[in-house]
Amino acid sequence: MAAHQDQTRAAYDGVVELYASLFADRLETQPFARNMIGTFAEFVRATGNPRAADVGCGPGHLTAMLDDLGLDALGLDLSPAMVDHARRAHPSLRFDEARMEALPVADGALGGVLAHYSMIHTPPGELPALLAEQARVLEPGGLLLASFFATDGPEPIRFDHKVTPAYSWPADRFAALLDRAGFVTFARLLHDPASERGFLDAHVLARRGRHTALRG
Repeated sequence: MAAHQDQTRAAYDGVVELYASLFADRLETQPFARNMIGTFAEFVRATGNPRAADVGCGPGHLTAMLDDLGLDALGLDLSPAMVDHARRAHPSLRFDEARMEALPVADGALGGVLAHYSMIHTPPGELPALLAEQARVLEPGGLLLASFFATDGPEPIRFDHKVTPAYSWPADRFAALLDRAGFVTFARLLHDPASERGFLDAHVLARRGRHTALRG
């Protein structure tokens, strides 16, 4: 796992200012994603535990959006340069460097986890470990919103992302992985692509099961 993470960290360290400038609008031009995040925040608030982690937070724009939506938001990212930018851009919020398979969060501490296109660089064989870690840090009934590129085919597809190689996923295969990690998927949104890549954009909202042990 370390090799591809080192590649991903170095790639994002090198594009911080450009990346931040491209996403500074906080999804103002992407209504589907924006409204799914708003729905996620509403469900998290309803749990009574407003603590939420923006996992793979990048320059911190979505962490700030979660804060605006009434959550106690923490931003976590693999890239130290992204974390540094986020801290400067949003000094009132907390940002920490972290690997997604080892989040610096206690068991069951969070009401929500946002993973907004942050698992797309993870090779398929390593994705279950990331989902299990997200389940670990959520309280029973806590919410996960995972966004990713979706494909109509039966298998994940590796493609040349503009920053570093990434994968698109069949939505059903992704939902099955969530189920095995102890989540119950209750909403999906797939829509036409917002970019020239041609993949569908997928947003999956799931709840950590209250009475189901995590499954490997």
